[in-house]
Amino acid sequence: MPISVNWSRQQLLAAFYLYCQMPFGKMHSENPEIIRCAGLIGRTPSALAMKLTNIASRDPSITSTGRKGLSGASNADKAMWEEMQTDWAHFAIEMQQAASALGIATESDLVVEDAADNDDLDYTGSNKIVQTTTRVGQDFFRKAVLSAYSYRCCISGLSTPKLLVASHIIPWRTDAANRLNPRNGLCLSMLHDKAFDTGIITIAGDMTVSVSRKYMNKTDHFFDLALLAYDGKPIVLSDKFRPDDEFLAYHREHVFEA
Repeated sequence: MPISVNWSRQQLLAAFYLYCQMPFGKMHSENPEIIRCAGLIGRTPSALAMKLTNIASRDPSITSTGRKGLSGASNADKAMWEEMQTDWAHFAIEMQQAASALGIATESDLVVEDAADNDDLDYTGSNKIVQTTTRVGQDFFRKAVLSAYSYRCCISGLSTPKLLVASHIIPWRTDAANRLNPRNGLCLSMLHDKAFDTGIITIAGDMTVSVSRKYMNKTDHFFDLALLAYDGKPIVLSDKFRPDDEFLAYHREHVFEA
């Protein structure tokens, strides 16, 4: 593919896809995945890495940390960032389609068996296209959230991918508009995901863990070790797509059993 000065929409969508799916610390020109993807979209590794840095300059989670050199976003980058924030559901599918068309992502990349909140999905009366679209969306959300936390549980630090879940803060069934918004997600171990989903734990306004007093049992050593031990402890914040304060407030009010 010949290199042109301006990035096409398909190339930009692929770059945004990579930004959403790759840990921030790996967005550099020497990363083999960046090198591979740059060749597929017709850009140099340096150009692709720079584009990812430009996209990062739109992410408040990154710019709020004081990182320097993040000010090169073009008008197209800014417009596409706003487009993504406005309609995550549509934009996520469009990113996936562009990445698939360029060979960056394939059907084999889908991890639908590991997707979160499967019990909340209702395929009644739906067709195969709807099911596939939903599963692609699930996969996008999972990878976006887990990559934001560098594949570590933000409570326990567990880093075994098969034991990690992209946990929705506002449940999938409750808020259709933010089902695929990574800021509506936390990277949690399977145990902490279940505790969060059922209201046994929540995240306080100061980003510390709160454990429901209703479930404290002095004879349950495992509960004390696996859950109560984290009460009042700060979570590890993500490098990008920080959890939205309003979403966390919703969880504390409507899900958490205080």
